[in-house]
Amino acid sequence: MTDEEYDILNELYFLTAFKELSDACGLEPKKLKTALWNMIIKGWVNCFKNYDQEINPTKKDFEYQFTNYHYLASKKGLLAHNAR
Repeated sequence: MTDEEYDILNELYFLTAFKELSDACGLEPKKLKTALWNMIIKGWVNCFKNYDQEINPTKKDFEYQFTNYHYLASKKGLLAHNAR
């Protein structure tokens, strides 16, 4: 786990909108987008269309909609985060 991934997971104990996450992590949107996609692929982060609708976005959907989504650390992500 990279330091960047650790910091992102640290902010995702609760459902968080992209803008809030970007502000909290201090990462520029392009860098955060890449990190989030990699963490979704690893199963560390869950993606939500709104507060109660979890989705499994395709790469194409994610590319265009990532700023509209909300994110939450998965159980697998929390275990990886706490094991570090």
